[in-house]
Amino acid sequence: MSDAIRLTRLENGLTIVTERMERVETVSFGAYVGTGTRHEAAAENGVSHFLEHMAFKGTERRSAAEIAEEIEAVGGHINAYTAREQTAYYVKLLKEDLPLGIDIIGDILCHSAFVPEELERERGVILQEIGQANDTPDDIIFDHFQETAFPDQPMGRPTLGREAIIRAMPRATLVEYMARHYAGENTVIAAAGALEHAEVVALVRRHFADLPARPGIVAAAARYRGGEFREARDLDQAHIVLGFPGLAYSDPDYYAALLLSTLLGGGMSSRLFQEVREKRGLVYSIYSFTAPYADGGLFGVYAGTGEKEAAELLPVALGELRKVQDQVGEAELARARAQVKASVLMSLESTGARAEHLARQLQVFGRVIPTEETVARISAVTIADIERTARRLFRAAPTLAALGPIGRVPGVAAIAELLAA
Repeated sequence: MSDAIRLTRLENGLTIVTERMERVETVSFGAYVGTGTRHEAAAENGVSHFLEHMAFKGTERRSAAEIAEEIEAVGGHINAYTAREQTAYYVKLLKEDLPLGIDIIGDILCHSAFVPEELERERGVILQEIGQANDTPDDIIFDHFQETAFPDQPMGRPTLGREAIIRAMPRATLVEYMARHYAGENTVIAAAGALEHAEVVALVRRHFADLPARPGIVAAAARYRGGEFREARDLDQAHIVLGFPGLAYSDPDYYAALLLSTLLGGGMSSRLFQEVREKRGLVYSIYSFTAPYADGGLFGVYAGTGEKEAAELLPVALGELRKVQDQVGEAELARARAQVKASVLMSLESTGARAEHLARQLQVFGRVIPTEETVARISAVTIADIERTARRLFRAAPTLAALGPIGRVPGVAAIAELLAA
């Protein structure tokens, strides 16, 4: 671990990690709670996201307006996000204002008031957010894909929640969920920038003292099943996601899968972009992606195409998925390595990205992985690794989600046959 990175564990189980960055005048600070959509029961789907919204709507000593005003009075930024395995609350400020940022994040995590009037207002905001997602086909298609890949289980449910559940969710559900899931053992405090570790520890010790000292609740294992979702809509484009069971962060082939995704559909030089868009003009947008989790993941390809082009699109894309299982070249692997290395290193130039990176590594691996080690693992991936990983991924049961004018989109059974050809 770098000399600039320091780690402290408090009595309540809270882990604090900091990285001092020279020649910057700002600091990013965040609380990364190891709970998200996959920790929710069916009847409370969306509660993690609802909590994230309510955190900014008032505490025992600050109103919603005061939270915003105090941060913006010093030129800072405050925000949060909800994911399937994590909920994060973070600020970015000038270095002299870090005590204020830690005070506010600690206040909203330990002393949120859940004022009934604010809760009802925010319920309406979330319902608007759900409606906006439903009206955005290249957004909602991923929820359908996730649910089809992991049906009837927490990993497959939407992060925003379902409209009927959010409408009916009482205040007690939020309070009880926060009491069960927000604890020192499953929370990492991460900060990066112009800071002193000892000062951060002292401030966290003071402002997070009321965070309970108990382990977080372990999520149910994700059980990939796959299958098919189709919804005909009157749209100009068919939105299609084709995917397969992916790899966990800790999987030995994780970096091979990352490079595979990059050379397959990670940029303008990628196979899918060149063959499907540049040579055949079948799409405007096509890309591949990896979505790793603690115990599995997804590997997928998204494409948006016209009704006439839909019949040709998938057979062409599937041809590239077949070829990459035994026809990878040194030049394209070198390009993929360069892209992934650059992405990793460029992202670490931001204080916010560094703080998030530290927290995620501690939550996933239990340690901070040196950047040099990550780069070495990327460099070590061979052609044989890429081809083996492609065979491992693309010979599993596929998942298909299609939305729009989809009459010419092949079904999942036909896709499996084409892959096996």
